[in-house]
Amino acid sequence: MFYWFLKRVLAGPILRMLFRPWVRGLDNLPSDGPAIIAGNHNHFMDSIFVPLLAPRPVVYLAKKDYFTGRGLKGAVTRWFFKLNNQLPMDRAGGTGSQASLESGLKVLGEGNSLGIYPEGTRSPDGKLYRGRTGVARLVLESGAPVIPVAIIGTDKIQPPGRLIPKFRRVGIVFGSAMDFSKYEGLPADRFLLRSVTDEIMYEIMRLSGQEYVDKYASSVKTKLLTSSKPKRTEGSKPADQRKKGSTAEGADEAPDESD
Repeated sequence: MFYWFLKRVLAGPILRMLFRPWVRGLDNLPSDGPAIIAGNHNHFMDSIFVPLLAPRPVVYLAKKDYFTGRGLKGAVTRWFFKLNNQLPMDRAGGTGSQASLESGLKVLGEGNSLGIYPEGTRSPDGKLYRGRTGVARLVLESGAPVIPVAIIGTDKIQPPGRLIPKFRRVGIVFGSAMDFSKYEGLPADRFLLRSVTDEIMYEIMRLSGQEYVDKYASSVKTKLLTSSKPKRTEGSKPADQRKKGSTAEGADEAPDESD
């Protein structure tokens, strides 16, 4: 299986040499059966370090953009994520999110471990943000235990504005399994979903030592992008009133949300 070849022969030894990852709490991971591995998210390599150090494969739900890119780069990215046991996830809501939920339930139903980031996107500043309730839906519908995980140090690998990553130590801490069977049979209303999600986020915060912010990371990202846009000075013309073919002063190219 290429997954094991990549982990043990091709990429794994190189990553271990460059980042010297350390791990704690491996005995908290069940050796078999379904498990939801819920962690914080600071860097795209979080989805690489956790499977690298876990004794069993971890299937991650990754944003669908990684699977829809065009050209050579898109093909390579799609190939890489598929070989790393990652599945596309639609975060737009509606039928797309339902399909992602069903994909996750299928992974768990086959007795595998599923990795998920309750924050829904990467933290913009290394803090821990409010979890989205998709993880609670997975928990309640699958009945699988939750293994909270803290991924430490990946926020320092590639700070904003840095193109070349820093090769520094990172760590993974697996917490004790969380059992939510006490809620079996109860209606999964928004209050229960929020309660389960917050309980998971508290454990992640306790393990990681991160500062918790009771806001969605995506909202904070949007606010940061909006505030970084240069304001139009008084008397300047709107873009649609400038001469055709002219270059807009201070034009913004909103960067793609990476995760």
